[in-house]
Amino acid sequence: MATTNDLKNGMVLKLDNDQLWSVVEFQHVKPGKGPAFVRTKLKNVLSGKIVDKTFNAGVKVETATVDRRDMQFSYMDGEYFVFMDMQTYDQLHVDRKAVGDAANFLVEGFTASVAQHEGNVLYVELPAAVELTIQETEPGVQGDRSTGGTKPATLETGHQIQVPLFITTGEKIKVDTRTSDYLGRVNS
Repeated sequence: MATTNDLKNGMVLKLDNDQLWSVVEFQHVKPGKGPAFVRTKLKNVLSGKIVDKTFNAGVKVETATVDRRDMQFSYMDGEYFVFMDMQTYDQLHVDRKAVGDAANFLVEGFTASVAQHEGNVLYVELPAAVELTIQETEPGVQGDRSTGGTKPATLETGHQIQVPLFITTGEKIKVDTRTSDYLGRVNS
């Protein structure tokens, strides 16, 4: 249990029939008239839905214990992604729903943050940017420049993104894991 005065970004609250909500933003408001309150923006941990919620200042809210650990992606086992805890070497099977869009950027050996609550995997979070190799794209043509258009390219994970015309097959690029945007070449 905590009070609304203790809220911090990233804190996970248990509200509305034991649903888990992560605090995205919060603001303590003390109007000239009336009692103080806390305006928050909350994100549902499972569905990703974002809502605005207002609490009276000092009200008790139930917090949830979410265990976030850095784990290394090992391999695919049917429909499950297998992650290994680097401290204990325990393996954890995570279903595709919990991995979500991170599946588009997972390569064996990548480290991801796996969040669990009461033994259940809530989500898998990757760094903001990852380095991946272009598996296939149309060849560039003489005269293609960085200010030109884009073309589709398939990453080593099988995910397709848009890249500048001058990018060729086999190049290593940096990709934003939140938006699937091309961020630049990786210098070897």
